[in-house]
Amino acid sequence: MTDLTDLDACAQADLVRAGQTSPLELVDAAIDRIEQLNPAINAVIHTDYERARATAQSPDLPNGPFRGVPFLLKDIGATQEGLPYWMGNLALKEMDHQSKGDTELGARFRRAGLITVGKTNLPELGSSPTSQPLSCGATNNPWDLERSPAGSSGGSAAAVASGMVPIAHANDGGGSTRLPAAWCGLVGLKTTRGRVPNPGNVSRLTSELVVSRSVRDTATLLDAVEGALTTDLFQLPRPVRPYVDELTADPGRLRIGVLTDGGNRVIDPDCVSGVDATAHLLEGMGHEIVPMGGDVLFGGDATVNGQLWMGGIARRVAMLGELAGRPLTADEVEPYNWTAAQRGASLTAAEWSAASERQQAWAAEVITWMTDVDILLTPTAGCPPMKTEDLWPPLDKPWKVASTYALIGLFTLPFNVTGQPAISLPLHETEDGLPVGIQLVAGMGREDLLIQLSTHLESALPWAHRCPCL
Repeated sequence: MTDLTDLDACAQADLVRAGQTSPLELVDAAIDRIEQLNPAINAVIHTDYERARATAQSPDLPNGPFRGVPFLLKDIGATQEGLPYWMGNLALKEMDHQSKGDTELGARFRRAGLITVGKTNLPELGSSPTSQPLSCGATNNPWDLERSPAGSSGGSAAAVASGMVPIAHANDGGGSTRLPAAWCGLVGLKTTRGRVPNPGNVSRLTSELVVSRSVRDTATLLDAVEGALTTDLFQLPRPVRPYVDELTADPGRLRIGVLTDGGNRVIDPDCVSGVDATAHLLEGMGHEIVPMGGDVLFGGDATVNGQLWMGGIARRVAMLGELAGRPLTADEVEPYNWTAAQRGASLTAAEWSAASERQQAWAAEVITWMTDVDILLTPTAGCPPMKTEDLWPPLDKPWKVASTYALIGLFTLPFNVTGQPAISLPLHETEDGLPVGIQLVAGMGREDLLIQLSTHLESALPWAHRCPCL
């Protein structure tokens, strides 16, 4: 990497504040990196270079914590005016469908001083843990171009891991921030439900933030964008102090539950050994380690999550039609999503309501199960980065890939349902040097504890020197 693109977002912003570089120099370095690497990685599906350069030179560039830092926006969730909004769908791409304006989070990204240079790839509708839509083609993992960067924020994660930008937008409805962070060697925080603005969204599963190279980048960005709108469905009390203050705070002696049991699914040994090594390190730091079983997390009414997920896909397919101005046909939606949508659409309102009640009861059981510990430690994904060719849904029976997808996201989805905060850290790797993420989960509203402990782990097992050979 060049000297500039080798730095995290905070370091780049520090150079701008010190007058040692300019926003335009940062943007140009990011553009050069994208042009050099994107043909092989396919992380960026739309560029906005002209506006980015103009913004970088504007006296109106906000003086936020990341003033002048280049940024990429994922093509679902938060929007910014003048950029495409395809959600990975070919029909919307062919229409060149555009965002009508900034969402609140999109506006907060701008006010933080971030300069958007383009948009990143994702699976259609963000519905799978791999980023290989038919509309834009597969994104390749910079650690091994034959492997997936996971999903759904795979384009953002591949871009950050390869040094195109130091930080990029991500969102998480079942692991879509944490899984790409795990497979690309990055930090990925899923915030507590209601921590970040999400206007108009009635789903309790989805949160939005970023993937980054460092815990400090994530904490600084969270300070810049946190706080729900009064009109948001989910609300949280504001933090008692800035999250950047947690970077130097002592979490005290914690009781940490350790879970590597995948229920009826076999977890890859590299993921298990990564958790075991992290637990040993934490025990050496003075924390209490408590082995835990996965019966609550993976048993009983956990199966209701799939039923409601299919209902959610049915709604998203209908939303595609609303954006297109007409209902889409089976030929205009990928087979995996179309199949899920047909199943989800068959639910009656009464069945949906009953399933929601069962899901909430299960979530309460999980939260209660976790009250005996301060932190839960798990693998982020059930396996290391998989080859892209092994993740294509079969055209004749697209649903057959669902069991593979379920293994990948086994440890992440439950905490979208409960709403608890969780973070993936790049603490381990395979013998071949592929990243293996480790997940920490905390109680509702305890991002502060995650940031404190993550900073200690980052100091003990630094990862800044590890980057893919490109």
